[in-house]
Formats: sequence, C-alpha cells, structure tokens
Amino acid sequence: MKKITLALVGSLSLFSCCADEKKSDLTADQISSSNIASLSEQAGFVALLNGDSIEGWTMKGSQAEFTLEKGVLKGHGKDLKGNSFLCSDKRYTDFVMAFQMKFDHMKGNSGCMFRANIKESGRVFGYQCEHDNTDRSWTAGIYDEARRGWIVPVKKDPSPEAAAARKAFTEQGQRLFKKDDWNTVVIKCVGEHIQIWLNGEQRVDYKDMDKKNQTSEGIFGFQVHGGKSCDVRWRNIFIKELK
Repeated sequence: MKKITLALVGSLSLFSCCADEKKSDLTADQISSSNIASLSEQAGFVALLNGDSIEGWTMKGSQAEFTLEKGVLKGHGKDLKGNSFLCSDKRYTDFVMAFQMKFDHMKGNSGCMFRANIKESGRVFGYQCEHDNTDRSWTAGIYDEARRGWIVPVKKDPSPEAAAARKAFTEQGQRLFKKDDWNTVVIKCVGEHIQIWLNGEQRVDYKDMDKKNQTSEGIFGFQVHGGKSCDVRWRNIFIKELK
C-alpha cells in the first residue's frame, strides 16, 4: 500500500480550502450521503484519514486488525477479550466531524469515540457515537465508554418518560439505519453542546452539564468491540475544527 504523510494531506486540504473559498459553506445538518464525498471542497474541512496511511493514529486496547485502503478504514476482530480502538494522536475541541460507516455482517458492535481520553492503564474512555447493528437500533446515540454508560438515550431511568424516549429512539433508528449500505453520521461539538445526525436526521441534541464528567477536549477513536466477531468499515472521514 502506498503511504502518504499527514503533512501532504494538510497541504492538499489547505490548497482545496483556499481554492474554493467562494463555495457555499455546508452546515452540519446539511451534510448527507449525496455531498459527504465532496467535503474536502468545502472551506475548513480536511480528511482525517486518506489514501492508505494510518500515520498519526495509534491502536489502544485489544489488538484488532485495522487497515486503510483507498480511503476505506476496515476494522476486524475475532475472539477479542476487550475493546480495541484506533485513536488519533491529535486532540480536538470544537468541531464538525462527518463520516460514513457500515457493518459487513450483523454481528459484533462498534462506535466512534470523540473527545475521548486515555487512562494511565491504557483504557480509552469518554463519549462514543454508537454503531448498533441490533434490533434496538441505537446507532448515533451517545454511550459514555468506561464511565457513565448510556447518555442518549438514558438507559437506566425507569420513568415512563424515559421509557417512551427509548422507544421513540429505537423506532427512529430502525427507520434510518441501513443494514446493508453506508450510513452517514455527523457529529458537532461546541462547548458542552453535542449534536449528532444519522442519514440526514438529527438523533442527538444534548448539553452535558455534568461538571465532573463533561469533556471539552480529546481524541477520536474507531472501535472494534470485544467479542466473537466484528467487521466494520468507515470512509469519507472529514473534520472541520471550529474556532
């Protein structure tokens, strides 16, 4: 596989931004399957992963297999005893991140960590945009990995209101999620405000007011969940940092 350096990616992205300053600037809610591949032409967006090189990314946790070929990141795990994450070396604060994901089969579990951090033990923790291939269909919900558990929707709340919210979240997810095709996910973080869209429809509009656990800065991490089997792919992975 031909390798490219992060410096080259940054240079190309900067050139694209300067050359296309007059193009309309897509907002997070406007990103869809029809325009995500052309985000590099939008001012401020750069590719997080491109070509065949995963330079600038480090695997944490269990040893899954991550490969990048022609811009498609593949994660594979078999009989993993714990979760595995391909983590960005760079840290991010406020941003719009967009990517597409799909499962190769309806087994295992996955997700995309954002504003995540790493404990001294090496354990990755923090916000995760869930990739759920079960009938529950909570893809694009927020799971707080190795910390608080489910945030959106709230899983532990037994109240009728929370139960109704979980039911509605499942019904929306079952309608939106494509089991046999690519799914477009957009994550926007500004301060404590987190928003997530799945295939053009908003799934999360949440403000984390938990001062003990709210995280304003961290890394990205693509997850291969521990267990018997997991095969997942990501592509068209872009970010626009917000100043």
